[in-house]
Amino acid sequence: MPLPKIATPTYELTLPSSNKKIKFRPFLVKEEKILILAMESQDSKQIANAVKDMLGRCILSRGIKVEKLSTFDIEYLFLNIRGKSVGEQIEVMVTCPDDEKTQVPALINIDNIKIKRDENHNPDIKLDDEFTLRMKYPSLNEFIKSNFNATGDMNVDDTFDLIASCIDQVYSDEETWSSSECTKKELNDFVEQLNSAQFKEVEKFFETMPKLSHSVKVINPNTNKENEIVLEGLQNFFT
Repeated sequence: MPLPKIATPTYELTLPSSNKKIKFRPFLVKEEKILILAMESQDSKQIANAVKDMLGRCILSRGIKVEKLSTFDIEYLFLNIRGKSVGEQIEVMVTCPDDEKTQVPALINIDNIKIKRDENHNPDIKLDDEFTLRMKYPSLNEFIKSNFNATGDMNVDDTFDLIASCIDQVYSDEETWSSSECTKKELNDFVEQLNSAQFKEVEKFFETMPKLSHSVKVINPNTNKENEIVLEGLQNFFT
């Protein structure tokens, strides 16, 4: 007699970017195993494929393309799928700001982690009186690079590649140039020709992007002082 099949529960959440409700299920042990093996390999392509495959399998609603989702949608999805799969609470080690060295554990309820939005965030960046640059959110591959990179660091070339990959279009009153019609070199050359003030506005787009955020209060056992720490971005919740 074959062993019985265990029913997998389904859940629903609302995507932060579109307020669209989608159904999902927890990841299974076999999917978690594939993800762990991929992360141990430290191969970015293998990790990207594992994350994409896991999210694709766990999202039950039709018409959702993982590679088209915004970075913060993917972070929010990944966090919630992980919560329903492993547990609703995460224990992270945080460094107390008062002495900048003492590490203490903090227990966080996943339901309390929200998407932080900045009212100054704007994808349209006015470069001068004639041209405006429209940005788009980083892709799934950039999400992988940011959150599952073995070193956790991005060099100058990585930063410029990220910015170039997030250009959606450049437009004026008379004409529009779409990034889909440009080569990678053309996009990188365009970024490199920006002046410092224009580049700072591009940096502001990334700094103010919606992101996972949660503040925790911990007591430093060495100083007996209470510290409030703000965790932002998926990587901070899995360190």
